[in-house]
Amino acid sequence: MEEFINQGDKDTRSGFGEGLTELGRNNSDVVALCADLTGSLKMNTFADENPERFFQVGIAEANMMGIAAGLATGGKIPFTGTFANFSTGRVYDQIRQSIAYSNKNVKICASHAGVTLGEDGATHQILEDIGLMKMLPGMTVINTCDFNQTRSATLEICKFDGPVYLRFGRPKVANFTKISEKFQIGKGVLLNKGGDVTIVATGHLVWEAIQAANKLYQNGISAEIINIHTIKPLDEDIILNSINKTGCLVSAEEHNIYGGLGESVARLLTSKAPYPQEFIGTNDTFGESGTPLELMNKYGLNSNSIFEAVIRVLKKKS
Repeated sequence: MEEFINQGDKDTRSGFGEGLTELGRNNSDVVALCADLTGSLKMNTFADENPERFFQVGIAEANMMGIAAGLATGGKIPFTGTFANFSTGRVYDQIRQSIAYSNKNVKICASHAGVTLGEDGATHQILEDIGLMKMLPGMTVINTCDFNQTRSATLEICKFDGPVYLRFGRPKVANFTKISEKFQIGKGVLLNKGGDVTIVATGHLVWEAIQAANKLYQNGISAEIINIHTIKPLDEDIILNSINKTGCLVSAEEHNIYGGLGESVARLLTSKAPYPQEFIGTNDTFGESGTPLELMNKYGLNSNSIFEAVIRVLKKKS
C-alpha cells in the first residue's frame, strides 16, 4: 500500500486563490469577477494587485455570467467566483445560453460545494451541480481533492480554450498531493495499485478512499485507487484498465449519486465492462445544517462507508 503524507490540512478554496493570484501576475488577459464573496473565494490578493482587472458585481450572479461571456468575447480570460450553488443552480440559464452554447472561454470557479459547506444548510449546499454542468455540451467539469491540486488546476484551466467548471470546497482537508504534480485535464491519477477492487473517488472523498484502502489492506484486501479530478471528459482508459484487472468497483463523491461521477462510471461499465459497482454519495436528498464532519458522517461520505461498500461489492463479484 502506497504511503500518502498529509502536509497539513488546508482548504481547497485557498488553493484556488493562490493559483488565481499567480495567474494575475503572469497573464494580463486574466480577469476575475466575484458576487460579493471575495474573502470566501480567497480572491482578495488578486483584487488588490489587479484592481483594473477585478469586477465586484455584488449579489447579481446572472449578470456576472453575462459579463464574463462578454469579456471572453473580447479576448479576456474571465474567472468567476461564488458558492457552487450560486455558480450553477441560480444561473443555469445564463451559463447554458451565454457560455456553453456559444463555447465561451469562461472559467466558472465554485467554492463551498457539497455538504461540507456546513452550517449554512441545504439552501446553500448543492449536491446536484456536477450533474447540471456535465450535461452541458462542451463543458469541462473538474472537482479537485486538495489545496495543491486546486492550485494546479486553476493554473491549467487558464491554458485550456473553452468553458470550464472548477469545483472545490470550504473546509480544511488533508493536503497530500505533490506540489510538483502536473495537472492534466481529462487524465485520472492512479494513486495505488491493487488487484481486488477499484475505488474511483473525486474531491474530498479521495483522501477518505486512501484511508479506506489502508484499512482494507490491513484486512488482506488490495484496493486500486484512482483520483478522478476531471469528471468530464472522463478518463475511460484508466478506469477500464483497472476494473478489467480487479473485477469490481466503488465510486465515491460528495454529490448526489444521481448525475455525478458514479453515474458516469456506471454508463461506462454498462457499455464496455459490465462489472459490479457500489456507489458512495448522497441518495436523492438535500443536506442540512451541521459541521462538515457531522454531515459527512451522517450521509456516509467517509472512509468507513467506502470500506463497507468494498465488502458489499466483493460479495457481488464472487
